[in-house]
Amino acid sequence: MPSFRRSRQPQPVTATAAGVVDSDVPRRLYADPGLPDRVFRAVLRSGGGFVLTVMLLVGGFLLYRAWLALDRAGWSFLTTAAWAPDAGRFGIAAVLVGTLLIAAVAVCVAVPLATGAALFISEYAPARLRRTLISVVDLMAAVPSVVYGLWGVFFLQDRVLPTARWISTYFGWIPVFDVEGADPNDPLAPASLYTSSTFIAGLVVGMMIAPIICSIMREVFSQAPAGEREGAYALGATRWGMIRSVVLPFGKGGMIGGTMLGLGRALGETIAVFMIISLTFDIQWHVLQSGTSSVSSLIALRYGEASEFGMSALMAAGFALFVMTLIVNFAASSIVARSRSGATSDA
Repeated sequence: MPSFRRSRQPQPVTATAAGVVDSDVPRRLYADPGLPDRVFRAVLRSGGGFVLTVMLLVGGFLLYRAWLALDRAGWSFLTTAAWAPDAGRFGIAAVLVGTLLIAAVAVCVAVPLATGAALFISEYAPARLRRTLISVVDLMAAVPSVVYGLWGVFFLQDRVLPTARWISTYFGWIPVFDVEGADPNDPLAPASLYTSSTFIAGLVVGMMIAPIICSIMREVFSQAPAGEREGAYALGATRWGMIRSVVLPFGKGGMIGGTMLGLGRALGETIAVFMIISLTFDIQWHVLQSGTSSVSSLIALRYGEASEFGMSALMAAGFALFVMTLIVNFAASSIVARSRSGATSDA
């Protein structure tokens, strides 16, 4: 138990009318944490420092190995779509666009699904069913990505093609949903135009990150203050009214943070995306059309056959992905840290 000691610094005193000596400044108290607390604090600081050191070492290693390619390519590394390092023409413009589009589709699929599941588990499900659903969601988050990739290739892809064709037919006037070479009036148009697309890869990645986002949202929703919940009910709110005025405003920071953490996972997904997409080195903005690319799939595809300079170029692509995911994760941590209990609730 910490012992409190008085500060030995001299305090200015004044004499009151009754002749009692009073101090203008209250005496300061400080706690002596003791040996166990000092050891615990040192362990925590060492763990945090070790994590930061490992992160800096990984970034420094990637930058060191990538410097040869970055020095030759310069800023064109970010604007060139082709990938031919040995010929002197290489860049990540195409794979970066593909990575961002796949991650965007994944987030658009995962966030509504995760939000609905988290609200049902925390607010509507009975206690016994709630425990089962929590275990199932946590189990889904632990499934290896190769399993999701196999599921996407052999089960999901054929069943999603009619949906992709329908979206292209009725929303093809939106450039991102247009499919080059597809005739909306031809019901026998080849299905290969829609396979191995950004849309299918994004669906699979979205199913992968949904359990992670759902777990974070569920934890935040369940911590909404009981007093504010009861206050909303006392004012005549329905359950949905209570959720809309108390739970969702309270968990806004956690929702944004969980979404961005899921986005960081989606940006770096490799095996599932690699198994689904047909890698191309053209900037492909059409999410329903066959052919796309990602940074992680590029590294997985070209790693075994790369020359020394090609390996440096792959390390440069990996360094760009490392910086991008680092920015996303730091932004997510900052948003979660700034969220405060009931700061924006209306109850």
